[in-house]
Amino acid sequence: MAKLSKITPCLWFDNEAEEAAQFYTSVFPDGRITGTLRYSAAGQEQHGRAPGSVMTVSFDLAGQSIIALNAGPAFKFNEAVSLMILCDTQDEIDHYWAKLGAGGDPGAQMCGWLKDKYGLSWQVAPAIFPELYANENSPGAQRAMLAMMGMKKLDIAALLAAYEGK
Repeated sequence: MAKLSKITPCLWFDNEAEEAAQFYTSVFPDGRITGTLRYSAAGQEQHGRAPGSVMTVSFDLAGQSIIALNAGPAFKFNEAVSLMILCDTQDEIDHYWAKLGAGGDPGAQMCGWLKDKYGLSWQVAPAIFPELYANENSPGAQRAMLAMMGMKKLDIAALLAAYEGK
């Protein structure tokens, strides 16, 4: 098993950890599964899982280590935590938006945010995001903010045009 990052997000699933890890690694060009751990009979009275069933799946997306954990239905994802993807091109934004949004919650799509089919929130944003909003008092940043607030999937050209006052 590959070594995990010092800080590694752990995503709690009921039973979908392996399926989700396979899905996420298929969406990212450099995505890869790095290891799978299975439940043993030890502690079964607490975890309630069949010995040999998948406990965790470790995977990397764009150089970020992530763990998917099968731990039951007690907790669900919510918008308080999301994963942000900074994209260099509109094609990249379009790719992640289409792949991650497929089967997700279309009502949760706004300002570059979406929910995937597992309920996990993602922010698909242009890499120039920090530059657009570096000075919140500038007229360009204010125009770009107003433009973004009216979008679901972010449009780099439209944000830049708004920033530049075009």
